[in-house]
Amino acid sequence: MKGLFIFTLFFVFVIACKQRTLPKPKGYLALEYPEPNYDSFTESLPFSFDYNTMAEPRTSSTGSLQIVYPLMNATLYLNYRKVKNNLDALLHDAYFIPYQHISKAEEIPEKVFINHNQRVYGQLFTIIGNAASQHQFFLTDSLQHFVVGSLYFYARPNYDSLYPAIKYIERDIIQMMESFQWN
Repeated sequence: MKGLFIFTLFFVFVIACKQRTLPKPKGYLALEYPEPNYDSFTESLPFSFDYNTMAEPRTSSTGSLQIVYPLMNATLYLNYRKVKNNLDALLHDAYFIPYQHISKAEEIPEKVFINHNQRVYGQLFTIIGNAASQHQFFLTDSLQHFVVGSLYFYARPNYDSLYPAIKYIERDIIQMMESFQWN
């Protein structure tokens, strides 16, 4: 009886050892977003633009605007400032803010935006890497108006995982910049 037990135990170990168990690889979500539909934002602020209807614009009494993307857990913050002989200081801050993320950024390419017909000039900074904000931009008419914007996700800044959402919202930001008008 004791021999049968040892033989059975040995047999179980031999069979169990032939199958190798491998850990599952890390998986990433395949994120797909709907084609954007744009509508005009024409609230009581001194500017208007087109925004993605998937987002929810929210204004505050301080002159700031938040464009919230609930499906992506992201918010695009827009802050308006009046130019009062302080354009140099506003531009300095607008260029300085993206480079605060330089320690986490792999690179920060810039895109210049010029619309002579609407008198809208600006720049879009794309922060590539695991930074807190992936896009920063500013728009101005160089005389009276200045808007600065920044995109934040409410998630750990893993650039590879956020990349589909970053590119989707980047297209919205470019549409916003191209349709931007001063009131």
